[in-house]
Amino acid sequence: MTQTATTPPSTATVSIPVKHTPAPLRLLENYALPLLTILVFAFFAFSPLSSASFPTINNINVILGSQAVVALIAIAALFPLVCGYFDFSLGANAIMTQVMTAGLMSVYGLPLWSAILVSLVLGTLVGVANGFFVTKLQMSPFVTTLGMSMLLAGLMSWFTGGQTFVSGLDPALMKFGSTRLLGIPLVFYITLVVAGVAWYFFTHTPFGRSLYAIGSNATAAKLVGLPVTKNVWWSFVVAGFVAGGAGVLQLARVGSASASDGGTLLFPALAAVFLGATTIRPGFFNVWGTVVGAIFVSVSVSGLALSGASGWASNVFNGFALLAAVGLSTYLGRRKRRG
Repeated sequence: MTQTATTPPSTATVSIPVKHTPAPLRLLENYALPLLTILVFAFFAFSPLSSASFPTINNINVILGSQAVVALIAIAALFPLVCGYFDFSLGANAIMTQVMTAGLMSVYGLPLWSAILVSLVLGTLVGVANGFFVTKLQMSPFVTTLGMSMLLAGLMSWFTGGQTFVSGLDPALMKFGSTRLLGIPLVFYITLVVAGVAWYFFTHTPFGRSLYAIGSNATAAKLVGLPVTKNVWWSFVVAGFVAGGAGVLQLARVGSASASDGGTLLFPALAAVFLGATTIRPGFFNVWGTVVGAIFVSVSVSGLALSGASGWASNVFNGFALLAAVGLSTYLGRRKRRG
């Protein structure tokens, strides 16, 4: 009897076509915000309403100086945001360090270095407290940091007694805030250095990359052995420290300090963060996109003010930019996750 060999049925491979974004379109997507910033700057530079004062060296210095503080707070916000957490106390934290640095010199006569050191420690402790409440007590980060912001604003109102600290400040700090290097405010270079350190931290260190993993999927990160609770806590601590430094720079830049809720610093910073998630690495929070977002916000607000827009225009712009940036960054993030 002849034995016939049977061959196993062949398995057909189904190929799913993958849509690739054309290179020019991908380049435009990655760098649309820097291009838009240049176009907005050119518009206000040539607009009859603002051309006399907008493209001047003095105004550019104002833009970069104010952007430096906002960008620092935005970089501080990146650390918990990358993990998936908001910190709404960063603006109030910066105001606290600004007021405390000025008050410790003006009221208590502390030297500049010790006033800055005490203020930075206080700013860091705010981050420690936020991290403890969120990670250990499992409190809502939204409610916790918002409550911390209100608490700090109230304490600073009590500390200042409704006064503005102007006298008794070390002239060296004011000189530092007004110093220009190659025609650009020195505080702007400080922001670039901090941004470079943060970029290296997020992209070249295991701890920084772990924050992205936690933000992407905290459960999976925990299953592979990442210390999720500790790393999230540390993200709030670093954010508090950087926000404290932003407050010291703000004091050096304006030369005075008074109590406020910090919203004027926080909301432009959040707009910068979410605008930054639409550029350089669309769909992901990233440092250089955040810096570009801060410059875009500062250029736009300055142009509106010099064009004669009312005081409410800046708030409307910041709110609109924040809403548009959140929507666009959310869309891009979902599209990236779909592959």
